[in-house]
Amino acid sequence: MKHYLFTFILAVWFGATANVAAQTDDEQPSINPSGESIDDEGKEETGQSFTGSAPKTVRFYANPQNVGGWNAYYEWRFYLTELNGTVHDTPYLIRYEEDTEYTFTQAGQHRVMCYAYFTQGTDTVFFTDEYWNEREPLSVTISESRLEMPNAFSPNDDDTNDYYNAKGLQQGNGPQSIVSFDGYIFNRWGQMLYHWTDCYTYKAGWDGTYKGKPVKQGVYFCLVKAKGADGRDYHIRTDVNLLRGYTEDTGVNSNE
Repeated sequence: MKHYLFTFILAVWFGATANVAAQTDDEQPSINPSGESIDDEGKEETGQSFTGSAPKTVRFYANPQNVGGWNAYYEWRFYLTELNGTVHDTPYLIRYEEDTEYTFTQAGQHRVMCYAYFTQGTDTVFFTDEYWNEREPLSVTISESRLEMPNAFSPNDDDTNDYYNAKGLQQGNGPQSIVSFDGYIFNRWGQMLYHWTDCYTYKAGWDGTYKGKPVKQGVYFCLVKAKGADGRDYHIRTDVNLLRGYTEDTGVNSNE
C-alpha cells in the first residue's frame, strides 16, 4: 500500500508539529480500514462496503501495521449522502478509538473514513486527506423503508400465518429500515387485546389469543404507528380477519 507522508511546520490537523519519518515503507506504520457486520439474512460479512435495512450495526477496524514503538491517534469520521442525493460534507459523527462500532438508523449512503497519525520522537506519519483522496471510503448503504400489514391470518398451528405481524416475514420480503414500531390489536368494542414492538420477528406478532385463551374467529382491528430510517411516518389502520379453520393446502376455511 502506498503511504502518504507530509512535512509540516505546523500541522493543521491535530495542531501539532510534524516531521517525516525516516524509515522505509516496510518499517513505517500503516492502516487498512475495514468493517464487519451481519447481513439481512443473518450471515457475517466483512469488507469495505455494506448494504441493508436499518437498524444495521457495523464494526470498523483501523487494522494498523508496524506500530511498535509509535504513539497512535485515530479519528473515525462519518458522513451522509441522503437518498435524494444531498451530500453532507461535514461529519455527523466523530469517534476517537482504534476500532469502533455504530448502528445506522438513517437511510442513505454513509461514508466512513479513518484518519490516523503516528508519532515517534520528532517523526510523524499521517493518513489524512491525501490518503483518502486516492482511496474509496468505507460505505454503509441503508435502504428506504417499507412496511405493510396483512388483512388476515390463520392461527391454526400449521406453521403458516399463525402469527399476525408485518406482511412478508415468512416469505423473506418483509419490512425494511423500520426503526420504531408499535402495533395494537383491538376487538370490535375497542378493547386492546395485544401490543407489540417488533415487526422483524415473526413470532413477536399476535397469536390470536387474549390472556392465554384463543379468541373467536372473526374480524379484529389493527393500528400501527411506525417510523422508517428515511423519516417516513407510518400510520396504518386495517381490519384483521382471524380465520382459524383456513389452511394453505386447501384454501378453505373449515369454520365457515
